[in-house]
Amino acid sequence: MAFAFPQEKKKFKVYLIGDSTMAIKDPKAYPETGWGMPFVYFFDSSVEVDNRAKNGRSTKTFIAEGLWQPVADNLKEGDYVLIQFGHNDEVKTKKSYSTEEEFQANLKRYVTETRRKKAVPILLTPVARRKFNESGKVEGTHEVYAELVRKVAKTEKVPLIDMDGKSQALLQQFGPETSKLLFLQLAPGEHPNYPEGKDDNTHFNELGARLMAQLVYAELKNLNLELASRFVKKESSK
Repeated sequence: MAFAFPQEKKKFKVYLIGDSTMAIKDPKAYPETGWGMPFVYFFDSSVEVDNRAKNGRSTKTFIAEGLWQPVADNLKEGDYVLIQFGHNDEVKTKKSYSTEEEFQANLKRYVTETRRKKAVPILLTPVARRKFNESGKVEGTHEVYAELVRKVAKTEKVPLIDMDGKSQALLQQFGPETSKLLFLQLAPGEHPNYPEGKDDNTHFNELGARLMAQLVYAELKNLNLELASRFVKKESSK
């Protein structure tokens, strides 16, 4: 009697490259949380999420500091690379600043070198900062660089997740006050890591990171990539 065994899924990696909004945090920074941290729990055992994002990095410094090359060297066919920069590229006073031309060229390099290994690049616009006008309407702070990501995605025919647009819409749903619950907002004495408190409208706490990761999850499903078939499936109750 012949037995049919279920075919084991091919295993692959999902690399995350980007800045502090995505990165793994040191315990001394908690409750600050990058959205890449909860993201790892969305997949079944056939997928390994390798989060290489680092605080303060731009498309330029991620390359210059040798953070990209190990990823490019180790990519295998069928892997994915989620690429999210912009926060630090756009600030002219930082050493991480990239001109608009440099930013696009760097994104294209990530895309080209990923595809060279027969892996799949996915571009993400930078996640929104918490900023509202006097009327309570959320305001974008990444218009120029987010649009450049969209432009590169279109010209290079790369899957795009518009985190800037999606996260702005999410913040608008929460509103000016309640949206504070998603960010590193702490009163003095509220947390031992921040005895003087914290008023941070860029970096997320655990809840904010999880909601941002859920936006990525939803958009990956909408893109109909093979990766979406590897999400953990909830077992139906009997």
